[in-house]
Amino acid sequence: MTVDGIKEDERRLVGRAIAGDDDAFAALYERHVVRVYRHLYYMVGQEAEDLTAETFLQAWKAIDRYQMRGVPIISWLLRIARNQGVSYLRSRRETKPLPEALADSTSRSDPEAATERRLALANVKDAISNLGEVQRQVLSLRLMQDQDYGTVAAQVGRNVPAVRVIKHRGLCKIRDLLQEAV
Repeated sequence: MTVDGIKEDERRLVGRAIAGDDDAFAALYERHVVRVYRHLYYMVGQEAEDLTAETFLQAWKAIDRYQMRGVPIISWLLRIARNQGVSYLRSRRETKPLPEALADSTSRSDPEAATERRLALANVKDAISNLGEVQRQVLSLRLMQDQDYGTVAAQVGRNVPAVRVIKHRGLCKIRDLLQEAV
């Protein structure tokens, strides 16, 4: 059963965690750690594991200040994760190359195709890097993590129609940038 879109068992767990029940917070961790890790991995890559731990440490320290407002706790956790990721990226101030693991086995037998694929990936990376932070986050949450519009809206602090527009404009900008690169 859900109340305000939040499952009742999740609501009870959150209430117990706020009251200081470590086991309840541990259960919330088990439920949401993979999603938080995935969110951070799309932002920062290999550093996601450390930042996931830091996210849950920050959440554990602040759980007594958390207020249930009809939004699932994962939105709060993803906001903390996003802030951790942004802080990490700001501290690095450098760009990160795309992983070579994206190339498939045909790259060994066809170097020309592999080179074209790497150039295409580089063009996509450049196009995405030209998006604003909110557009990148909306596209990541909506397309790569397959989150519904309501969750994305809560995460980025916008309403659902605004998120739809941000997604559309981001995709159009990527398309235009890729067409210019050709």
